[in-house]
Amino acid sequence: MTTTDRACTTLPDESQIAVAVESSRQIAAFLSTKFETQRIELVDQDQQREVVEVPTFALRLLGDILNELALGNAVKVVPIHAELTTQEGADLLNVSRPHLVKLLDEGKLPHTKIGSHRRVKFADLMSYKEKRDQASHAAMNELASQAQELGIGYE
Repeated sequence: MTTTDRACTTLPDESQIAVAVESSRQIAAFLSTKFETQRIELVDQDQQREVVEVPTFALRLLGDILNELALGNAVKVVPIHAELTTQEGADLLNVSRPHLVKLLDEGKLPHTKIGSHRRVKFADLMSYKEKRDQASHAAMNELASQAQELGIGYE
């Protein structure tokens, strides 16, 4: 997948949202299975039918994609080993690009340089995001606990 492929983002229209809602419901009915694979039937425009065996985890991913589309969200599938630009990484973390570059320069996130351009692995971004979110939740819980102990409007 090239950077150009990842840069193309299109939001679903109303008819695509409606189809996503219905198809996500139908797929969800089959996801409680204990089987490792599922068989799905594809029908082309000439009514030619093809049965395809799909790993159940892939069908779960398809269900997740359809759920997001049903909410009107655009979806990108990014391989776990993908290397992202600093702008893509910043967008993923919901921070500014300069802030991400600062994190990279401080060694808080591993990265590689290609010429003067930095690249960050998707897996490293997700790991950093998870740790950041855990620290944020812990801090919020601590603040809420202190507020309750001090009786500051949480009774």
